[in-house]
Amino acid sequence: MPMLEKIRFPIRFKILLTLLVVITVVVSMITFIMANLFHKDKTAYIHDLTSTTSLNAASKVETLLVSYQERLQVFTRLMLDRSIPSRSRQTLLQKTFVDFEDFISITLYQNGREPVTVFDASMLEKWGLTAADIDRYRRQNPLPREQILSGRIFIENSTQIEQLPVFTMAIANPDQDDRERTIVSARILLDRLSQLSRQSQVFDTFIMTADGTLLAHPDPARVAMKQRYDLPFDVNTIFSGDQMGSVREFRYLNDDYIGGFAPIRVGNLIAISQVPKSAAYLTARELVTNMLILSLALLIFSALLSIVWSRLITRPLEKLSHATRELGKGQFNVSIEKSSRDEIGDLAQSFNTMATELDDREKSLKKTQAALIQSEKMSAFGQLGAGIAHEVKNPLAGILGLAQLSLRKIDEESPIHQNISLIEKETKRCQMIMENLLKFARKEEVAFDVVDINKVIADATAIVEHQLSINQVKLVKKINENLPRIEGNANQLQQVFMNLMINAQQAMKGSPGSVTVLSMEGGNGNIKVEVVDDGPGIPPDILEKIFDPFFSTKPSGEGTGLGLSVSYGIIKEHNGTITVNSKPGEGATFTIVIPPIGAAKS
Repeated sequence: MPMLEKIRFPIRFKILLTLLVVITVVVSMITFIMANLFHKDKTAYIHDLTSTTSLNAASKVETLLVSYQERLQVFTRLMLDRSIPSRSRQTLLQKTFVDFEDFISITLYQNGREPVTVFDASMLEKWGLTAADIDRYRRQNPLPREQILSGRIFIENSTQIEQLPVFTMAIANPDQDDRERTIVSARILLDRLSQLSRQSQVFDTFIMTADGTLLAHPDPARVAMKQRYDLPFDVNTIFSGDQMGSVREFRYLNDDYIGGFAPIRVGNLIAISQVPKSAAYLTARELVTNMLILSLALLIFSALLSIVWSRLITRPLEKLSHATRELGKGQFNVSIEKSSRDEIGDLAQSFNTMATELDDREKSLKKTQAALIQSEKMSAFGQLGAGIAHEVKNPLAGILGLAQLSLRKIDEESPIHQNISLIEKETKRCQMIMENLLKFARKEEVAFDVVDINKVIADATAIVEHQLSINQVKLVKKINENLPRIEGNANQLQQVFMNLMINAQQAMKGSPGSVTVLSMEGGNGNIKVEVVDDGPGIPPDILEKIFDPFFSTKPSGEGTGLGLSVSYGIIKEHNGTITVNSKPGEGATFTIVIPPIGAAKS
């Protein structure tokens, strides 16, 4: 007994399992501590680097903007200096403007006077712009005059075409009194600012205005489109106090970033240097990955030792699990080999016994179910046959006899002769339908012939078309004339189509509507017939049992509930399928699929 207990629960397996747990905990703690220390050190380094990068960019941009400001002031003084002769002043202005390589145009705004603009005509012509385009843009986007006259420098992204990114710098002439102070603005190329934003290959460095509009970015297209960079915090905090800059961690467009922000006092701009956290902590992730690989190697080595011992236990359980899944799929003939004399072996034996008993019960249940269904069907159709014999066969015989007698006394050319001939034909068909129903109830074979499904549809519609029309139901036929023949019983199929069309008409309860019969190819050589109506549709709770025998939605005495059930049986006997698709208020579609010749009586 102690030996059996040792085999069932080996102590070495417990020791190896404990070893795995200890190694996992120790390695995890070491990895966590090292990764945490490295992460903190890396975070401090990234914060310092982003701050330095943004401050450096802000310093360079501020220096560049100050130089632009000084040039504008020089240009303004020349334009307003009346002590210089007009021709000499014009020559100096042209020479000065040429020296301003980044300037495209300069405009002088004076109170009560039209703006005066000096521009680089060759540059504008190169990119398809004119001075009128510049003036039109400024009229649509007027300068904030009061803000500029208060002494603040105004800067905005004024790009009109993607190939020529420019910004506007506007200042007030400080040499005049408040009543006559002049505003001078310049459209300046963004090339030099863009170069500053592309100096770092690791960090995304860019310049934006206080409202978030980009002035310089590594992606020129975003500048050309004047995209906004909406920060998840108040940008005014960047300009508060005398702080040189700040570093923040934030989330933008589903990505986490570390960013350095530095104010640019000239023009109220912001220099930003940011890096995605995923890139910043790449080295930390590599360290963690290496540690995890080492830990995994240790765990694998330890796990291999435990596999040898656990295999003896898991193998029988795997077989039992597989057999259980097969049993769940209905494969009751599955069995498991008894490979041990312990509880697992006893479980396998019990499983085999259970599977055998379930298999026997399943077979018995199927036989009982088939017998019950046949019994109910025979009972139902026995009652139906008795009713038919009493209530239908004798009147039909009388109708048929009188019709045949009348045909002998009426001229063949008479329209009445044709009508009575139709009565004779349909009476005989009714007798055949009744005989087929009785044969079906007795599970007798019905004679099958080569059938043209389109002719069957035509015969069925010819019979019910008048009844549908007097009930305000329009009958539409859409026939595919190239369908192959099928093997079946024309009378039975005609009965099915008539049942479906009459049911559709009765469901409309006198309301106007339409019934459409379509024949088409159903794929794989099959023939498909659809009977579509635009009636009230079928509720879901009724849809599930619409083909059940004796189920009817008609009032008592107005329907037997056998029409669709018999139709279902007929189509099934033709080795076909009949399905219905309907929603309340959207009509109903009955789809019949019948195989071609050679497959109907499989």
